[in-house]
Amino acid sequence: MADVVGSGMTESHPTVDDPGGPLRVREAVADLLTGVTCLGCGRPGRLLCAPCRGALPTTAAPAVLDPVPPGLAPTWAAAPYDGVVRALVVGHKERRRLALRAPLADLLAAAVRAAAPGAGPVLLAAVPSRPAVVRARGHDPLGAVVALAARRLRHEGVAARVVRLLAPRGAVADQAGLDAAARAANLAGSLWCPHVRRLPATAAGSRLVVCDDVVTTGATLAEAQRALAAVGLPVTGHATVAATLRRHPSSGRPAPTGATSEPLPLPRADRLH
Repeated sequence: MADVVGSGMTESHPTVDDPGGPLRVREAVADLLTGVTCLGCGRPGRLLCAPCRGALPTTAAPAVLDPVPPGLAPTWAAAPYDGVVRALVVGHKERRRLALRAPLADLLAAAVRAAAPGAGPVLLAAVPSRPAVVRARGHDPLGAVVALAARRLRHEGVAARVVRLLAPRGAVADQAGLDAAARAANLAGSLWCPHVRRLPATAAGSRLVVCDDVVTTGATLAEAQRALAAVGLPVTGHATVAATLRRHPSSGRPAPTGATSEPLPLPRADRLH
């Protein structure tokens, strides 16, 4: 199945350093002319300077949730949702600074490597945004980041590809200010898998990782995992760019329970909806 590549638009926004890229000098000149400053250190000239990009995490840690949604597969985050990483997420998602996709994809790829370590193919299923939200933003930020993360992983020799399995349905309230229990209740039944028939036979034996940008209580990931399980697709783990600061572990705490290391089976016909 083809990657979900959210490009096709001309990027008129400041770009980040991409060592070795053929347009690096031209992009640097454009950034200087637009008067941007680094999101990390405030240095003028680049949206994310090379030292600040180099300081981003390259490995992920388990996002420890309290309480852990029942049965939630291990959830990994590349960074706390704070500082530079928060600025990257917000800038890309809400301000359509599309070039921030590259460092975000690197962070997500690190989380995917932690969620599905070792050899073997990996399928990445993004938590979907509602169509009205995508239209309002003018792009699908998470879908584009997941697609680029899959490309990064393939470059490293990991057989990763994106699959469009999840879709939203029904109405949900604004999550802001809701506690874990209220978020879970709000999201119950809000996702389903209408496209599971598109899963190719070659997907059998793959590991399935659900991807999101930020994890707070784990309610959204738990709902995604429930929807996938309903059509016979077990989730190996969840990968996120960042975890809210109070829920990101400071040192080697164990990953949440509820994991499955089973390879992906073909969905049963009686579970297709």
